[in-house]
Formats: sequence, C-alpha cells, structure tokens
Amino acid sequence: MTMANNISDETIDYVGILAKLALSDEEKEQAKQDMGKMLDYIDQLNELDTSGVEPMSHVFSVHNVFREDVVTNGDGREETLANAPERSGDTFVVPRTFEE
Repeated sequence: MTMANNISDETIDYVGILAKLALSDEEKEQAKQDMGKMLDYIDQLNELDTSGVEPMSHVFSVHNVFREDVVTNGDGREETLANAPERSGDTFVVPRTFEE
C-alpha cells in the first residue's frame, strides 16, 4: 500500500503544539508516517459500500440500560441515630463549635 496522504512538517509541528509535545526530528518523521498510514486506512474504509448499513452509535443494539431508581435498603437513619450520644428528633445533637 502506498501512502497517498503525505503529512507536511507544518502539520506535524502544529499537532505537536496542540498536544504540547516536544518531538525530536526522528519522532516527527515517525509521526508523519503513522498519521499517513492512519489516513490511508480511513480512505480504504471509505471505499466500502455501506449503503445497506443503518447508522449506529454503538456496536451492540443497546436501548435504555438504566435500571429503575428503587430504594432497596432504606436510608439506615434509625440504625445510625441509635449510636448517637444525644439526638433531637432525626438529628444528632453536637456541642457548639463557635461562639456568637
């Protein structure tokens, strides 16, 4: 496969700036080759006939996967307040932390 997508040095420099990467000359050359191969592969995929394929957002047919929001174990309020040294109704009574 020949690389039809040639990536310029300016493009690599720009991508490096966006990604906040300091690339050596060897890394820039490798990045150019890798990006070219990726774009060639995308071009190859674009040649496929997808006219009979329905667009999808997920590989599997997924519908609403959320469960019902049902309380199963309660809030544990009484068990928690049972350990309180002092309580007032459904709240803990604690010492004052500052004076007005």
